[in-house]
Amino acid sequence: MINVTKTFLPPFAEYTNILKRAWDKSWVTNNGELLIELESKLKTYLGLKNLLFCNNGTIVLQMALKALQIKGEVITTPFSYVATTSAILWENCVPVFVDIDKMNFCIDPSKIEAAITSRTQAILATHVFGYPCDVEAVDGIAKKNGLKVIYDAAHAFGSMLAGRSLLDYGDISTCSFHATKLFHTGEGGCIVANSDELNRQLFLYRQFGHVADDYYSMGINGKNSEFHAAMGLCNLKYIDEIRERRKSQWLYYKMKLQGSGLQMLEPAGHVQYNYAYFPVVFPSEGVLLQSIGALKEKEIIPRRYFYPALNKLPYVDYQLCSIAESVARRVMCLPLFHDLAKEDQDLIIELVLRVLKVKSR
Repeated sequence: MINVTKTFLPPFAEYTNILKRAWDKSWVTNNGELLIELESKLKTYLGLKNLLFCNNGTIVLQMALKALQIKGEVITTPFSYVATTSAILWENCVPVFVDIDKMNFCIDPSKIEAAITSRTQAILATHVFGYPCDVEAVDGIAKKNGLKVIYDAAHAFGSMLAGRSLLDYGDISTCSFHATKLFHTGEGGCIVANSDELNRQLFLYRQFGHVADDYYSMGINGKNSEFHAAMGLCNLKYIDEIRERRKSQWLYYKMKLQGSGLQMLEPAGHVQYNYAYFPVVFPSEGVLLQSIGALKEKEIIPRRYFYPALNKLPYVDYQLCSIAESVARRVMCLPLFHDLAKEDQDLIIELVLRVLKVKSR
């Protein structure tokens, strides 16, 4: 079976050798030395001043909203993983959906200001599939209207804009280190604040609001373990190699599917892309479903990512976002991972093209 992704696992001996440092000290959680080392190395690798390693990519969104004291409406994207919307709702805020740009699938800045009301307090935008939002436009609108900016950068590890990590934008950015991600720690995530004051507050939030017996604020359990930090330390050694391998696979898909009638995303010239995903948009939902069927017959499992559009979730008030709804019905991510074989890529391409050719007759 070929899944849409496959978890990269380092040599087991490398993992256990690093983990043994924590094992020998019987210190497996509560900000151990492996976690501190991982945070330091991630800050260096990504060129960031602040970064906190946390237990998943959802809780960091909740922490961001809390730290910025967001209590009202949050302008957000309908085209993202459900956690983006869930975090807003979980913090008793109101998601206000703004449609996406039809070329990069990120929130369309030209439509944001029309959605701002007296109750708007923040913009929560997603760097979709690791492609950057128009950060200059979003940040400009936020400054003009006194809004906070949170970037859900769950897909954006290693993506850079004009030489700067995408995690370095906004008041706060968050990332997921889930096992399916380009860089992973099994389960995990991080939160990046643009100020030391915010970083200190988030540090406290992560550990129940206290340090030893001194209590400073309310908090939550956002900590991660030495087991996960050890996985991160191992995988960080291989991240450039993984990215280059995925880049070659991405470029091969792009070459073979050019002119097929599928819409494919293209990084702009000033973007250093991380090649985390290979999404394709079909001419219709019917053709998409037929392609999924043809792939599944050969035990190839792509993913309708993202589907449905979040503005159509049954527990939110519906707001029309016609572009996001259309893309969500027709988008699929093709398998892409570190050791995907070229002959498997060829089979995937052949099956998709076969369906497209039948439909174009």
